[in-house]
Amino acid sequence: MDREYEGASARFGLTLLALFALAAVALGIAPRYRQDWALENAIVLVAVPLLVFGWRRLRFSRGAYLALFAFLLLHEIGAHYTYSEVPYDEAFARLTGHSLNALLGLHRNHFDRAVHFLYGALVTPMAVELFAQRAPPSGVWRWILPVCFVMSHSVIYELVEWLAALRFGGELGAAYLGTQGDPWDAQQDMALAALGSVLSMGLLAWRGRQTHAG
Repeated sequence: MDREYEGASARFGLTLLALFALAAVALGIAPRYRQDWALENAIVLVAVPLLVFGWRRLRFSRGAYLALFAFLLLHEIGAHYTYSEVPYDEAFARLTGHSLNALLGLHRNHFDRAVHFLYGALVTPMAVELFAQRAPPSGVWRWILPVCFVMSHSVIYELVEWLAALRFGGELGAAYLGTQGDPWDAQQDMALAALGSVLSMGLLAWRGRQTHAG
């Protein structure tokens, strides 16, 4: 049974990896801004090999891998178009005949906001499992530390964006930073990531209680 489970787990992981590789290659063909695409994918070139090479020593649940897979796909879409120019509103209008931004009263491209929120929501399950395996917290810290872990990554990412914008400047720096004229862009992005993580943690806690109650 253990070998069967091990084989099924490996096939599942390889399937997700293959699907992501195909999507990344497809979205890497003729991106809108090649240099911005390269900058956005720097984090992917670090994260994905770490997950692959650490497969046997540090393994997560299928749900956690699926959540991360969904986030990385969204990130690749953002890298292809550059986050501030992802044409989600045009795609929605083609499907429905209406502008999503107009329906929601939005006045900027909010794809980046959505992905920051989803980063918090989709990475938190893996953060919970990481702590459970490597540094199991107890009591209320089981719920606080994974959220703080995700929030710290959000802060680091905003600092990297800032430093990259200072280093490269011009159109590349502006495209990578993607503030769209909002002076509070970084703060709102971090707040949305924190909100996504808190809501995800709340859902995980509720599911855990339901499981124990059943």
